[in-house]
Amino acid sequence: MSNKKMFLAAIMVIIFVGISGVLVGKYVFTSSAPAAVSEKGEEDHADEEGVVELTEEQVKTSKIEIISLTPSSLNAQIIAQGSVTPSPQGQAILSAGAEGRVTSIRKRLGDPVRRGETIATIESREAAGISAEVTSAAARAGLARSQLAREQRLFNEKITARADIETARAENQQAAAEASRARQAAAASGVSGRFISVRSPIGGSITSAPAILGSYVTAQDELFRIANPDRIQIEAAVPAEDARKINTGDTATIESPTGEITARVLAVTPAADPENRAAIVVLEPSVGARLVPGEYVRVKIMLSESSADASKIIVPTEAVQTVEGQEVVFFRTKAGFRARPVRTGARSGDRVEILEGLTAGSKIAGRNAFLLKSELGRGEAEH
Repeated sequence: MSNKKMFLAAIMVIIFVGISGVLVGKYVFTSSAPAAVSEKGEEDHADEEGVVELTEEQVKTSKIEIISLTPSSLNAQIIAQGSVTPSPQGQAILSAGAEGRVTSIRKRLGDPVRRGETIATIESREAAGISAEVTSAAARAGLARSQLAREQRLFNEKITARADIETARAENQQAAAEASRARQAAAASGVSGRFISVRSPIGGSITSAPAILGSYVTAQDELFRIANPDRIQIEAAVPAEDARKINTGDTATIESPTGEITARVLAVTPAADPENRAAIVVLEPSVGARLVPGEYVRVKIMLSESSADASKIIVPTEAVQTVEGQEVVFFRTKAGFRARPVRTGARSGDRVEILEGLTAGSKIAGRNAFLLKSELGRGEAEH
């Protein structure tokens, strides 16, 4: 009987241990499942770090440049800042030309003018003197012609010698030359009577008009400035070491608010500015470029000869930002941008070589990439 009781007790112990094991296993399983979800959630959150979500419209509004990466080299192109200036044939400064009083002004600031058009009139004693000289020279020329005709008649009648008619002919030629010179001088000065007409030598628009009606001016006083917006050039400052790589005729691209404009190199100054150690590269934009003298632009000069292997990834230095001590670029995604760590190499001007982290064909943020860095910092602060 006691053996039977011991057998039943053993069976009860086995059943109890089995039930306990099932409960413990269920508890452990259900406890570990949330942990796995938590770890998965942390991985998802880690994947979202460094992401800046922007719509296409927001990217355009922020004027963030999207660069498509292609194999290149630091020597393939040179990026520089430049300014738009009138070309030598596209600007003119109009001075009074003589002392006198401004009696009329026909144009004002911003008005268009044609080549040879009268813009102002000056009453001048010098003009009266020039007019008197023209009249006097014309009178002398007339007298010389009469004397030549008289000597010719007398010579034909064999009254005078040949020497007399030769002298009269020489005096007539001299008087005619002086009369022509006086007329040309008066025309060049815009003289008519006692007035001088101030004419524009080029077509364009008035960019400066310091002339005041009724004021007394001297010959050197500036009255107007004229500029032709179709005759402009770009003057870009380039480091001296880079200027040596540029040749006349090299092609270039000008970045403007209205888009990219093609251009070509006209000249490179042989000496660098002693203050900033930069040489000036003069470029001629394509016909029809809508650029305003005085505005600043960015220039990309494509070098015709490059000894470097064009197989590297080159980006503008402003595309590389530093986030938490790590150099990154902002890789373009469907939702916006993602910060991607990179390792940089050599630099030249405004460009830097990427050794690791990017491949050709990728699209990254170029100009105004710092806005993405600011947005990323703001988002992490809020998080």
